[in-house]
Amino acid sequence: MPVPSLPERFFPFFFFVIISLLSSCIQSRFVLGFVNRMRFLIVSFFVLIPLFLFAGKFEEEIVPLLKNSCLKCHGGEKTKGKVDFSGILTERAAGDHLDLWETVIEVVELGEMPPEEEKPLSTDERAKIRTWRDEFMRLPIVSSIPVFRPRRLSANEYRNTLGSLFGFDLEVGIARAEQTESGEKSLVLKILPPDPPGQSGFFNDTHSTPLSSSLLESYAYLAGISLDRLFSIQGRDFLARLTRQKDNWNGEITPDLADKVVRSFLPRIFRRPVGEERIESIVKKLKGKKGKALVAALKFELKAALISPEFLYRGFLAEPGGDKGRQAVDPYELAERLSYFLWEDMPDEELYESARNGSLGKKGEVGRQIARMLTDPRARNLSESFGVQLLGLSSIDDQIKNNPIHLHAMRTQPRDFLHYLFTEDRPVMELLDSNVTFVNQSTSGFYGNDRKRLAPFHKPRGVERQRTMNQRLEIKEAEGRGGILTMPSILSMNHGPILRGTWVLRTILGVRLGEPPADVPPIKPVPRGKKMTFRERFEAHRDNVTCARCHEKIDPIGFALDGYDKNGKYLLASHHKRGNQPAIDTSGKLPSGEQFEDFEGLKNILTTTKKEQVIRNLTRKILSYALGRKLGRGDQGVVEEITNKATSENSSWKELLIEVANSPPFREIVYEQEDTK
Repeated sequence: MPVPSLPERFFPFFFFVIISLLSSCIQSRFVLGFVNRMRFLIVSFFVLIPLFLFAGKFEEEIVPLLKNSCLKCHGGEKTKGKVDFSGILTERAAGDHLDLWETVIEVVELGEMPPEEEKPLSTDERAKIRTWRDEFMRLPIVSSIPVFRPRRLSANEYRNTLGSLFGFDLEVGIARAEQTESGEKSLVLKILPPDPPGQSGFFNDTHSTPLSSSLLESYAYLAGISLDRLFSIQGRDFLARLTRQKDNWNGEITPDLADKVVRSFLPRIFRRPVGEERIESIVKKLKGKKGKALVAALKFELKAALISPEFLYRGFLAEPGGDKGRQAVDPYELAERLSYFLWEDMPDEELYESARNGSLGKKGEVGRQIARMLTDPRARNLSESFGVQLLGLSSIDDQIKNNPIHLHAMRTQPRDFLHYLFTEDRPVMELLDSNVTFVNQSTSGFYGNDRKRLAPFHKPRGVERQRTMNQRLEIKEAEGRGGILTMPSILSMNHGPILRGTWVLRTILGVRLGEPPADVPPIKPVPRGKKMTFRERFEAHRDNVTCARCHEKIDPIGFALDGYDKNGKYLLASHHKRGNQPAIDTSGKLPSGEQFEDFEGLKNILTTTKKEQVIRNLTRKILSYALGRKLGRGDQGVVEEITNKATSENSSWKELLIEVANSPPFREIVYEQEDTK
């Protein structure tokens, strides 16, 4: 088929703009509506012309390469490495998989793909892929927001919301001992199934896990026992506060009080005002009842609300303002987005009031609310949930067995450090380079003489070992410490240079790495009579061309951390005597050509020349977590804008969170257009 000429390509677009303009003129009943439509079309015209002229290049130049060299193994029946190009044969589809194209370019330029048994790409073909990607990334981005889809509360969000709603947590009785694992205390988390990570990689991305009948039964059970406790003697104080009863209230539920409960509780359940008509429909069902019958009827109505989609789903009641399409979220939806972003919990009274009186939409108010919310104890959820998922900290549990005291210390150190960064307005790059850490009796030994400045701990009589709280410690003398990468827990959960290098690339730099092939040869043991470091043994392994391609990126970073043993102990400290042991070589050279002598040199590279890459990766992760969805091409412009600002201004974590919360994807919504036919 002949390729259309430039005028032939341009004519349909020009025709579309003219028809749209005429249609707007005809449909506009008011001048303001006409002006708004004109403005939209003019902006669209100048933004979309480059996109339109560029359209077709992917289909003409890249798709044939995919069909000839890739689809055999990555499309149709075969999808090696979970990569399927059969659904990415248009430029629009390609734009939704930018992370994949980064990997495509890497493996093609390194010669990893196509595999050795297939015909290799020519220099010109490889250049076409790189040129297309570079030109596509430079195109103007029409910031697009996916059509709004409500999502179910995650297990953590549901637990926290239920606790804030009722004023108490549902816990199971556990006989706790310091020397044994106490188990999960939350009844909610013991009953609800764990949330699998969504397409974004985060547990709050629940779009792909719909509400099942068994899950609904669990929600009904939890709602029932919560209501039973609320209307028992234990819940009397909270119920009195909720309905503003006098101190001498005897706990009796009267018809008037039942009315107050409905009017007070329903807006809290739905996280927004509830219309009088809906409230009256419930109150009418309670009329004529008293005593136990009234309480039973009241519980039934509240339970129905607690298992309704309006409660179980985020944003289910978000209200479109006027015409559907792209628009600002309503203030209650914005309040909800903020609270579940930072707290994994429903909005508190101050945030709710800010939404009700309209101040939340004013300039600077979101930033003020975030600053306030970060001082609240609930902000701990940001490190306990987002931080744990960001850094994969749950892997620590798999490395430490049969020592709950040490496990507790290793789990809490990075979480306390992240909480400090998030809530005390610390620069983003202090994640990698900080003179502040958090240690307790179990981890203090890693910090040399600095541990002498810890507050003394007096063990209770008769207790052999005991969990202790972390203390904030300024690093002054401890060698080889500072930042998340040198924490014993991070090093022990990634023991060995290969795991450590892979973790830094994926988690800190955001580099997409494929899984190692199944036929990787094992590393040969040390020959008898010779002394060799792991690095020296590994050089022979790297002689294999296939392995060398993979490890060119991993090894320099991993071996820079080879000065720490599998438990996180720093072997290169001046007070260690290595005797006849082989010297540890921590020098390296990155694929970019940058060289370093030791880990401090690598850390300097990460915090300077790689700073923008680190911040871009963190921005992507935070935005994706805040939105509860995977990012797409339409989010790329927002990511770049925030990254550039945060990099140039050396932004703090609080400033980064505020930028994300003020971004269009967070503050705007797109409703699906109704079919008017």
